[in-house]
Amino acid sequence: MRIISGLYKGRRITAPKKLPVRPTTDMAKEALFNIINNQYYFDAISVLDLFSGTGNISYEFASRGTEDITAVDENYGCIKFINDTSEAFEMTISTVKSDVFKFLEKSKQKHSIIFADPPYNFELAAFSKIPELVFKNELLEEEGVLIVEHSKHTDLSQLEHYSHSKSYGGNMFSFFTKQLSIRPIG
Repeated sequence: MRIISGLYKGRRITAPKKLPVRPTTDMAKEALFNIINNQYYFDAISVLDLFSGTGNISYEFASRGTEDITAVDENYGCIKFINDTSEAFEMTISTVKSDVFKFLEKSKQKHSIIFADPPYNFELAAFSKIPELVFKNELLEEEGVLIVEHSKHTDLSQLEHYSHSKSYGGNMFSFFTKQLSIRPIG
């Protein structure tokens, strides 16, 4: 995986093979950040990266100037890798080793962007629990967005607070916002 843009543009990061991860592809990540880039100032936002795995998404935000980043994963190896990598790059990424659902139940901090990349083989009930907890516990800022990455074979459009989806190859990003009536054209 590589960092697409910002201070560390072009830097390659190689995660240990033993980590139980499926990093977001560079193509999908670039497309996602092109969307985010038009809506936010990276140096003025707070990001929560759920099921963070290798930290791929967190590094991209940090490279673009985001300093308030929290990465949550239950795997110790993933957390250690993120800590080591962010320290080597002098990035300000806070890590939390926790089950994501337990973390969402207890967290009180609001974020501009919450990104979740759960296992693609999750059942719909597990996927639906992510926006349910985020909105029930009011973890998004007023203009914030929850972005859930999933397989093109999973349809999240019936979930509450769903706004729209974008597809990039086999990857889908579903966007959830407080404003239910806003749906982009196209």
